[in-house]
Amino acid sequence: MEIFIDSADLDEIRDVADMGVIDGVTTNPSLIAKVGRPLKDVIVDICKIVDGPISAEVLATDYEGIVREGRELAQLHPNVVVKVPLIADGLKAVKTFTSEGIKTNVTLCFSVTQGLLAAKAGATYISPFIGRVDDVSGDGMDLIEQLVTCYGNYGYRTKVLAASIRHPRHVVECLMLGAHVGTLPRDVILRLVQHPLTDLGLARFLEDAKKIPKS
Repeated sequence: MEIFIDSADLDEIRDVADMGVIDGVTTNPSLIAKVGRPLKDVIVDICKIVDGPISAEVLATDYEGIVREGRELAQLHPNVVVKVPLIADGLKAVKTFTSEGIKTNVTLCFSVTQGLLAAKAGATYISPFIGRVDDVSGDGMDLIEQLVTCYGNYGYRTKVLAASIRHPRHVVECLMLGAHVGTLPRDVILRLVQHPLTDLGLARFLEDAKKIPKS
């Protein structure tokens, strides 16, 4: 499973990229707003840090606007993936982008039927929001399993990009279910590194090291 960082903070992205564990980046309007800089400037800077898919979201909700904004974003860098909302005009735009060779990430997916339509339109990625499904008493992992099974049954090339991941257990379950990508906030990525037995073992090794005779 590929790991993307879900952030628009350049320091966060650079810090995790230096670990050598991320394959791409996802952003959204909320994350861009937090850094207080123009969207295009942020995306260009991210592309300088991470050599992988960089999702940049359109702000328009009508077909013409989505296509116009998406084309502009795609011209910023070859790694840019245009992020499109899962609405009717969004699917129309995905079909257009696909015909033009522009990669897409269809976002705000909450059902397998939505995921089916996105795949048929030619989406490169589908982003099911598992944490938000859980928030309304659904089961985000059921959605991941359904999408992976659906795409496998019918040979769709769309990759399942698990989004709204809240904790390491989500990551483990996505791995077991065959999600192609997981996009994680920096704090969750750092929590994947942590284990109390690692801390205990390291502390013991360092303490024992003090007993090693010095030459």
